[in-house]
Amino acid sequence: MDHVARSVLEEAQMGDVAAFEKIVNAYENRLFTMAFRMLGNRTEAEDAVQETFLRVYTNLPRYDETYQFSTWIYRIATNVCIDSLRKRRPHQSLDVDDGEDGFKEGYERLAGDEKDPLDSVLQTERCADVQRALNALPVTYRTVLILKYIQELSLQEIGDILHVPVTTVKTRIHRGREAMKEQFADVPVS
Repeated sequence: MDHVARSVLEEAQMGDVAAFEKIVNAYENRLFTMAFRMLGNRTEAEDAVQETFLRVYTNLPRYDETYQFSTWIYRIATNVCIDSLRKRRPHQSLDVDDGEDGFKEGYERLAGDEKDPLDSVLQTERCADVQRALNALPVTYRTVLILKYIQELSLQEIGDILHVPVTTVKTRIHRGREAMKEQFADVPVS
């Protein structure tokens, strides 16, 4: 699962900027995807990724090699996103922003196999609905679902990132999936 060689990590720990850039290049897209899913806003996700890499750079000399590097960096990114969610004002909606910096923009850039424009619109609406449902979940369920199904991490990796036992991860995934099903119970299937 680690995306950087140990030698690159060691060079970055010794202050090699080019090696740290390799770490950034290896993780920035995956961390952005996770942050965007957790925060539902492009600008906040970009800020979260920047903050993550700042914390990684600052703490790299103290990285404990008994943990996988990917687990360590995801833990930092997850904590940054959770901190960002906690800092939001209570009246601020967790719904996805459909504006210029919003959710739809990311999906409109994805190449599709559909030849029919209506299929493309329906797919975009379904993706937006799933993102809204994710955003409505409590952060503990949202986090595990994103790490499991979007980042495709193992249960053990998720447990390591969140500092919880695998059984807790399984429970949160189950409850998160059930909560998502409830949100879509009244939605007609097309």
